[in-house]
Amino acid sequence: MAVITVSGEPGCRTREVARLVAQRLGFEHISAERLDSLLREEFGSETTLPEKAWGPASASILLRLATEAHLVVGVDGAEVIFPALPHLLRAQVIAHENRRIGNIMLDDHLDRPAAKLQLRDRVRQQHAMRKARFGRSTPNAKQFDVILNAGSFDSAHMAALLETAVASRGLTELGFLSVAAEAQLQFRLRMQLAREGIHPQSKARWKRVHFGHPSEEIFANLLDFYRIAWEYEPRSFPIQWDKDGKVLEAFTPDFYLPESDMYVELTTMKQSLVTRKNRKVKLLRTIYPDINIQVFYQKDLQDLVFKYGLIEQPVNS
Repeated sequence: MAVITVSGEPGCRTREVARLVAQRLGFEHISAERLDSLLREEFGSETTLPEKAWGPASASILLRLATEAHLVVGVDGAEVIFPALPHLLRAQVIAHENRRIGNIMLDDHLDRPAAKLQLRDRVRQQHAMRKARFGRSTPNAKQFDVILNAGSFDSAHMAALLETAVASRGLTELGFLSVAAEAQLQFRLRMQLAREGIHPQSKARWKRVHFGHPSEEIFANLLDFYRIAWEYEPRSFPIQWDKDGKVLEAFTPDFYLPESDMYVELTTMKQSLVTRKNRKVKLLRTIYPDINIQVFYQKDLQDLVFKYGLIEQPVNS
């Protein structure tokens, strides 16, 4: 999978560079307008997406697209939204203020004073957006792999340079992002979204399962909404035997997430029982080191679910 992000200073014709790179490489071009449309489609046009949630929400959508195509993302700030990906090329386009003013004069048919004012407005808006989304108003140069000077190269030349960089790093050699890898990344991203208050409009009930505890149904609702496949108590693991090999004790995790090959155990009981469950989890990890299990304690589940409208009343712990 190859993902190229193209960010830049206002007035550097960054959008044009991204479009030309996508054309030269035959990649899918994701503009800011298209990403906004995909966000509305995914989370609802009436939902106000918190600025801090923009990053994980955008990454979630783009990773899904990356299972079917290589991407050029011409969206400012896209360089910071992805988890660590081996086939990611992050480019920034910069230029002297005079060059950027000149570009705006030509592109928007403005005289120099008007173009200078417009550039200042664009810079102010960009800084405010980055501050709200990422906590800092200006990009960190260390987060880019390539920095291009629009004062030295035109858009076509910069697109050609990025095409060469993609080829030299062999970014397309492994094909698209696998469904399994996407699922693992999606789980983390969707949990981040829950923490930022992105929640369903109503409860999701895609499966009819008799749950042993209300918290398990709530967690299943969360997984359903975020399109994470799950199985309820699909397997029991023996963790203690007698001298004749008879199983004395077994442990059955609450959920299995097949796309991530992960088991999830919810611990929302009173503290006196938590120690006993922790012992079982520790034994499971010791006896079955290849099993991937994640424990969600009461506070974890509250942070992910209770605060964001997935239930009408607290779960009894």
